[in-house]
Amino acid sequence: MTNNQAVLSGIMIVAGIGIPIMAATNAGLAGRIGAPMAAVSILSLATLISALALTSVFETPDFSALSKTPPGYFLAGILFVFYIGAITIAAPKIGLGNAVFMVLFGQLLSAAAIDHFGLFGSQVFALTPRRTLGILVMAFGVYLARPEFTQHTNGL
Repeated sequence: MTNNQAVLSGIMIVAGIGIPIMAATNAGLAGRIGAPMAAVSILSLATLISALALTSVFETPDFSALSKTPPGYFLAGILFVFYIGAITIAAPKIGLGNAVFMVLFGQLLSAAAIDHFGLFGSQVFALTPRRTLGILVMAFGVYLARPEFTQHTNGL
């Protein structure tokens, strides 16, 4: 592993640490204001402001390229809102651990497919038998690590 790869791996670990914190705090916000999708909107606004601030400091984007960008590349925004909405609604009902662990399981499946087929312009990493076994072991680990579901569901 190169120095750059180690730094990027560390950044991704910190990003992973942030996901459950984000889920818990946004679910808490939703509980306080009594409106999960309003909490998602507030989080999205905070995200937009933060992203614009970082962009203005570190980057000079070529916004003219947006007119030639395939519409599928904007799917990320819709998926972001879906994820934040889903976890904001689900976490208080099935527990934060269960919600995040189910997301991890979905990420394993999706990442393997994206890598294998090189979807969305990503690098191709074949789904070899060894890698398949690793993903299955990780999925089983996610299953074992999740908290037991309880009867406390508060409806859907």
